[in-house]
Amino acid sequence: MSKASSKGAGARTRARELMVQALYQKQIAGHATAELTAQFHEQAAYQRVDKEYFDELFPAISNSQHEIEKKIDDLIDRPLEQLDPVELAILLIGVYELESRLDIPYRVVINESVNLAKRFGSIEGHKYINACLDVAAKSLRETEVRARS
Repeated sequence: MSKASSKGAGARTRARELMVQALYQKQIAGHATAELTAQFHEQAAYQRVDKEYFDELFPAISNSQHEIEKKIDDLIDRPLEQLDPVELAILLIGVYELESRLDIPYRVVINESVNLAKRFGSIEGHKYINACLDVAAKSLRETEVRARS
């Protein structure tokens, strides 16, 4: 794989997929961020992702998980503890990107998150992810959302 093909949308999507797996594993097994980062760097799948994106976002999300969860808690209609771990991982990524990655249009963040939910989440989970991130976008990206309306 050339360096050019390891960048771009496909590689970034694969980085998000790997982040979902790492954040899920953190929730289930309680591993530390550094331990998970090292573990995922050793996986063959890591060679096909946007490494810079994974290496920037995963530690940032993992280390600020409690703060992001507080924001998610304001978006959802149930206690945080009742969220499926996969859906929580996807919301962690989506809310972080909406808040901190203004270079990514909010519609792309939502679309990528919905696709992650379709791939990894429950049967109807993508609808829930879409609804939650739509609400998040309206508060975290108010100007951008209004400009699109």
